[in-house]
Amino acid sequence: MERCRLVFSGSGGQGLITAAIILAEAAVIHEGLNAVQAQSYGAAARGGVTRSDIIIDDTEINFPKVTQPNILVCLTQEAYDQSFGIIRPGGLLLTDSALVQTKRKADARQVSLPLYRSVQERIGKTIVLNICMLGALQALTGIVRLESLLEVIKARVPAQFVDLNKQALDLGGELARAQD
Repeated sequence: MERCRLVFSGSGGQGLITAAIILAEAAVIHEGLNAVQAQSYGAAARGGVTRSDIIIDDTEINFPKVTQPNILVCLTQEAYDQSFGIIRPGGLLLTDSALVQTKRKADARQVSLPLYRSVQERIGKTIVLNICMLGALQALTGIVRLESLLEVIKARVPAQFVDLNKQALDLGGELARAQD
């Protein structure tokens, strides 16, 4: 596999760090790949800009920081405004159409999906926005198998919330496939 460098950015409380950990664990535990994950937080624990870097590869990874991601996910306007310029040419920029107004053209594939609105309307609990985003990312890239993500979710989420998270994962995949 070609090294994949990802940055998830948004607001504290959106679950982006958890989503990054789930993706990295799915890659390592269920796909047999190498992965590293690092995170940074803004000044406020909730509401400040949050960023998580993930690198996935089948070879050794020596440095955990992503400077030019293949995949950039921005779930708030502030995160988008701060991170837009770092995407690698030819990469994927995934945004939420309700939360991010894209202003510029990037030398990247830009996909804007109604993640937040769809989770709110169809599931009713926006706490699973991060999992919906993972489902969309998986459908758009195939970076790991859907089953791998689901296995990590089952291991990390209390049993009574697994079905809710599976619904969100499936919804994200549905939204991504509908935009093609």
